[in-house]
Amino acid sequence: MTTQTPACGWDQAVFRCGRCGTEHTATTEDDYLKAVGVHGDAHAVWDRLNPIERDGLTSILRIILAAPELAAELQALADRPPAEGEGR
Repeated sequence: MTTQTPACGWDQAVFRCGRCGTEHTATTEDDYLKAVGVHGDAHAVWDRLNPIERDGLTSILRIILAAPELAAELQALADRPPAEGEGR
């Protein structure tokens, strides 16, 4: 009689932030570590902003994230060198 041991691992993990309660579910360890890192980075940025900056950033992100092609065009504009006489 042969018994096979199931492979070790996990099928998903849930990260729950102790500061804000947000939950992220990941299906791989890499995705879990990325979610934890990105969420921590988001808190670090958010904590550095004052209320007016937070409102402005939130408004901008809502517009950009609703239109990925707009985000790509804005990034292309930001990456191009300024034309002569054009300030940044």
